[in-house]
This record gives sequence, structure tokens and C-alpha cells, in this order.
Amino acid sequence: MVASRARKSTPRAGVPVPVDGEPSKLDRLVHERLRLGILSALAVNRSLTFSELKKLLNTTDGNLGVHARKLEEANYVLCTKGFEGRVPRTVYRLTAEGKTALERYLNHMEALIGTMRLR
Repeated sequence: MVASRARKSTPRAGVPVPVDGEPSKLDRLVHERLRLGILSALAVNRSLTFSELKKLLNTTDGNLGVHARKLEEANYVLCTKGFEGRVPRTVYRLTAEGKTALERYLNHMEALIGTMRLR
């Protein structure tokens, strides 16, 4: 058995470092293309239906459902299900936590791009 030691990580060149001095970590939940699309679409729209997101992101029901559920489980989006007449209607909204996660992700990517352009 190998004993694991906690080591203090030092920021590598080119890794975005926030004010607290610790390297930023890429949020894998946000980084995936379709989930980033969902969060981005909801950031500029108060709410979107499942059908609107599906059309906007050009994806399948199953793919959108899986990724939207992951964002919902992380409390990044709020999902409200109901009926319009007899037709099911699912509406998504971005939560405050989701907005913060998206902003953190965008800041990370902007810092990374800025660092690469300086080279």
C-alpha cells in the first residue's frame, strides 16, 4: 500500500490563477459542448422549453434530456414540467448557481485565451 501525501500544488505557467492564488479548475460539467450550449442559451433567455432548446442546439430528445438532467442535478438549471392542454411542456431556467458556474467557466477560458495570446 502506498501512502498518499497531500502536496501543495503550484500554478503552472499558463494556468489561470484567481485572486486567492489557487489555479482555476475547469468545470467539466459546464465544459461539455451541449451543456455549455444549454447554459449559454438560458443565460440570454429568461426561460426556454425543451422543444426550443432542442431546435436551437440541433440535438435529439435523448441527448438533450440526459445533459439537461445532469445540469438539473447540479442545480445549474431549474426544470418545470407541466401540460399545455394535453401536451407535455418542460421549461428550463438558469439558476443563480448555474449563472455563477457559467461566469466562472467563461472567466477561466478568457484567462486561458489571454495567456496563450501573450506567448
